[in-house]
Amino acid sequence: MGWWRGHQGLAPEVKGSGGMFARSTTVRGRPEAIDDGIRQVRDQVLPALQEMDGFVGLSMLADRETGRCIITTSWQDEAAISASREAVKGLRSRAVELLGGPEPEIREWEIATLHREHPADLGACARVTWVKVRPELVDRQIEVFRGTILPQLQDLPGFCSASLLVDRSSGRATGAIAYASRQALEASREATTRIRSEVIRTMEAELLDVGEFEVAIAHLRVPEMA
Repeated sequence: MGWWRGHQGLAPEVKGSGGMFARSTTVRGRPEAIDDGIRQVRDQVLPALQEMDGFVGLSMLADRETGRCIITTSWQDEAAISASREAVKGLRSRAVELLGGPEPEIREWEIATLHREHPADLGACARVTWVKVRPELVDRQIEVFRGTILPQLQDLPGFCSASLLVDRSSGRATGAIAYASRQALEASREATTRIRSEVIRTMEAELLDVGEFEVAIAHLRVPEMA
C-alpha cells in the first residue's frame, strides 16, 4: 500500500524481517482541495521522501465527501523514522496547506502486520478502524489480528490487503483493509462489522473510529509481515 490514480505498476518490495515503523498524518481538509493535495503528495512529497535514508513507502487515503485524508509514510527502522522527523516538516506543511482544515493529527506506529493478497489497482478503497486496548494486551491483539481476523478477511470478495499498526505505549492500533473496488468495500460491511464486534468484545477493546476511503496513492515497498 508504487501506484496512484493513473496506475503505474507496483514498486519492487524490499526484504526485511520486521521492526519497521510508520508515521500517519490525518488532515481534515476541504473536499474540493483533495485533487490538489493528491498531486502535491504525488509530485512533490513522494520524490523528496525517496531521497531520504530508510524511507520505504507512502500511501494516501482520501474521503472525498468529508475531506479527511490520511498520509502514511513507512520507514526501515526506528532510527530512520526518528531521523526523518525534522526533515519532513516542510513537506508536510505544504501538503496540509493545500488540503486546508485545522492542524493535522500526527502519530507514529510500529508496523505489526502487513499482508498482500492481490495488488490494489485503480478504484481500490479501504476501511480503516481505530481501536484501543490496554497496553499489556498489544501483543495479544497482534496475535488475534493475524490468527483470527486476517483469515476471515481473506475470504471476502475483493479483498486485497490488510495492515495493522500499533502504538505499544498507549495501546492504540489502526487496521487498514483494502478492497479492489467501492462495490467490494460496501459488500464487506456486514461481515467486517460482525468480525470487529466479536474481537472488540473478546479483547475488551475501545472502538475509537471507523472510516472508509479511496486509495489515492500507494507506493510501498514494505515487505510482508504476518
